[in-house]
Amino acid sequence: MPPIVLVTGATGLLGREVMEAFSRAGWVTVGQGYSRAAPPKILKANLENINEIEKLLDEANILIFCNNANNPDGPLRKLWSIVCAANRSPDQCDKNPEQARKINVEATRALAQATSSRSILFIYISTDYVFPGAEGEAPYEASSSTKPTNLYGEMKRDGEIVTLEATHDSGLGVILRVPVLYGPTKNNSESAVNVLLDMVYKAQDPNSGIKMDDWAQRYPTNTEDVARVCKDIAEKYLQEKDHISSLPRILQFSSEDQMTKYEICEKLAQILGVPLPGMVRNKQGNDPNATVQRPFNTKLSTKELRELGVDVWTQDFIAWWRRQLGAYRK
Repeated sequence: MPPIVLVTGATGLLGREVMEAFSRAGWVTVGQGYSRAAPPKILKANLENINEIEKLLDEANILIFCNNANNPDGPLRKLWSIVCAANRSPDQCDKNPEQARKINVEATRALAQATSSRSILFIYISTDYVFPGAEGEAPYEASSSTKPTNLYGEMKRDGEIVTLEATHDSGLGVILRVPVLYGPTKNNSESAVNVLLDMVYKAQDPNSGIKMDDWAQRYPTNTEDVARVCKDIAEKYLQEKDHISSLPRILQFSSEDQMTKYEICEKLAQILGVPLPGMVRNKQGNDPNATVQRPFNTKLSTKELRELGVDVWTQDFIAWWRRQLGAYRK
């Protein structure tokens, strides 16, 4: 029987691509969603309700294995769980910390405990925002000390901690840190990169006065590439399942495309062939009075992935957006 993956947050920006990557590779894929759930492919579960997590795994068990009594590996031995569900907005986490902690920390803890007890590998998607990003510190290795500058980073750091704690004995917990993501979206607001396309359109008005950050360094990474890496990690750890305790518990993946948000807007405008008369560079950095402080540069080292033999190639930012926007060179 082919291996199976259960993807939480399967209807979101990254989750959709993870589902697609595993499906193309021949895995049996089952997703979790809530408002956009579509059983039986996308099971409905509210991860903020801890009681629904065990139910989710039971439903996946029944769905996949009810006719597989002769599976030599046991009911859920080949199931791999990837957590793409999260409150990924630093501003939203700051506005509603109780709700954000439920999904970013408590749901993560419950998933890690439940999967570990069932001998399921658990891959937790984390963020580069677990690092402080002070000038001169990057790139950060997977072993570098974490020191988040905002509540979102703290919650994702706490999610990492509970993952490692809950899977300590089994060794079945893996963390994958990634930076800001872009890719195919249902609407641009799903991605902190894609949404900048809306800013480019608004900036066609010379009087719009849009201030765009031109200080913090970003490494926009395509969701299709992250999904491919998730699949490659799962295949690698499945191949080495008898020696899984010797494999690294924390991995990092990132594009090498370095740019500020203003530079991203510039590139998008160039692709579209439009100016930015209503956009102003903002090089002042963090407003000291702002509730959410963002790091300057949290570039992630991909050393551990490369040492595992996982391909860390990423798509070219401009080439992808040319295809996406239909702006081909003549």
